[in-house]
Amino acid sequence: MNKRKSVVLVFIILTITVIFHLVDIYNFNSFSPLFLRILRWIFIGSLIIYALYKRSLTTWILVSMVIGVEVGLDFPAFAKDLRVLSQIFLRMVKTIIAPILFSTLVVGIAGHSDLKQVGRMGWKSLVYFEVVTTIALFIGLLAINISQAGVGIHIPPGFHEELPATVPQTWQDIVLHIFPENFVKSIYNGDVLPIVVFSVIFGIGLAMVKEEKRKPMLLFSESLAETMFKFTNIIMYFAPIGVGAAIAFTVGHLGLDILYSLLKLLLTLYASLLVFVGVVFFSIAWFLKIPIRQFIKAVSEPVAIAFATTSSESALPIAMENMEKFGVPRKIVSFVLPTGYTFNLDGTTLYLSLASVFVAQAAGIHMSFGSQLIMGLTLMLTSKGVAGVPRASLVILLGTVSSFGLPVWPVLAVLGIDELMDMARTSVNVIGNTLASCVIAKWEGEFDQQKALAFVAD
Repeated sequence: MNKRKSVVLVFIILTITVIFHLVDIYNFNSFSPLFLRILRWIFIGSLIIYALYKRSLTTWILVSMVIGVEVGLDFPAFAKDLRVLSQIFLRMVKTIIAPILFSTLVVGIAGHSDLKQVGRMGWKSLVYFEVVTTIALFIGLLAINISQAGVGIHIPPGFHEELPATVPQTWQDIVLHIFPENFVKSIYNGDVLPIVVFSVIFGIGLAMVKEEKRKPMLLFSESLAETMFKFTNIIMYFAPIGVGAAIAFTVGHLGLDILYSLLKLLLTLYASLLVFVGVVFFSIAWFLKIPIRQFIKAVSEPVAIAFATTSSESALPIAMENMEKFGVPRKIVSFVLPTGYTFNLDGTTLYLSLASVFVAQAAGIHMSFGSQLIMGLTLMLTSKGVAGVPRASLVILLGTVSSFGLPVWPVLAVLGIDELMDMARTSVNVIGNTLASCVIAKWEGEFDQQKALAFVAD
C-alpha cells in the first residue's frame, strides 16, 4: 500500500461509517452502539495508516484530534484523566516563550541597528491591528443580531460550574500592564507584552553601544534563538499526544447534552468566524499577493495546536518558525507576532462582541445597536493585554457585562461551551497574527515572495 491507496481506504471507510450512522440516526434501521463504535475505530485505524505514509507532524496532530474525540465519547472518565498530558505539553511550550522572544527581538533590533524601522513597524502594526479588530467587532455584532441565538436560551438542568473571579480593570491598569515591573516576574506570569517591551528596549540599548561591547551579547542571543528553535522542534514531537489528550478531556468533560442545547450560539460563532476568515483575511492576502495555498500550509500546524489546546501561546513558537520559513524576516516575525497577541485578537474580539449581546438577549434585555457598539468597543479595549491562555476572555466578558448592568447568570450558558468556542476564536487569533506578520513584511518591502511560493511543511 502507498499514500494514494491509503487515502482511498480512508475515504471508503469514512463513507461506510457515515452511512451506517445516518441510517441509525434517522431510524431507518437500528444498529448496536458497539457495532457503530467499532466502525468508528476502524475509520481511525485507516487514518493512522494514512498518517504513517504521510509522515507529517500536522497530519499526526489532526489524526490525534480525531482519536481524542472518540476517546472522549467512548471513555469519558478515562479521558478526564488524560488532561495531565495536555498540561505537560502546554507547560513545555510556555518555557520557550520568554527566551525565544527575547533572543529574536534583540537580534532583530541590535543586529541591524535600524532603530527607525522598529518605530515604523510599531505604528504600522498598531494601525493594521485596530482596523482588522474593528471589522471583527462589527461582524460579531451583525452575526448575533441576525441569529438571535440568546432568545429563549436556558441553562440545562443540573449544569453547575463556578464562574471565574473578575477584577475590574481601569484604563490605567491596562496601560500599566504593558510595561514590565519585573522581567523575571513577567516570565513567571507568562505576560507576553511586558516581555516584548523589555526585549525591544534592551535591543535598542544594545544597538546604541560600541561594536566590541555589542558583539558578545549578539552572539549569545543568536545562539539562544537557534537553540530555542531546536528546542521547539523536540517538543513538537509530543504535540500529537498533548493535542489528542486536550480534545479527549474536552469531549469527556462536556459530553454532548450541553452542546445540543447551545448549538445555535456555537454555530453563530463558528459561522461568523468563517465569514471573517474567508472574506477579510482572504481579501487581504489576495490584495497583497500573498500565496494563499502556501500560507494555509504554513499556518495549519500552529492553528491545529491552538485549536486543540485553546491556547495561543502553545502555537507561538512553531508559528514564528513557520512564518520565517514562509519568507517573513525574523526581526519582523519576532516583533509582530507577540505584539499581536495583545493588540490583534481578532477571534477574541468577534467572540466578545457576540457573547455580550447574547447575554442581553438571554436576559430579555433590549439593547440598541448604539449601546451594543459601545459595549463592543469597551470589550475590545479591555481585552488588550489579555494573555493567550484558556478562558482569559471569559473573565473580560464577566467584568464588562456586570459594568453595563447586565445579569451574570447567562454567562453560565456560555461557560458550558466556552472550551469549544475558545478553540475557534484562538485559531482565528493565530491566523490573524501570522497574516499580520506577512502584511507588515510586505509593507516594509521585505517579504520574500520566492521563499513563500517554495514553502513546504515539515
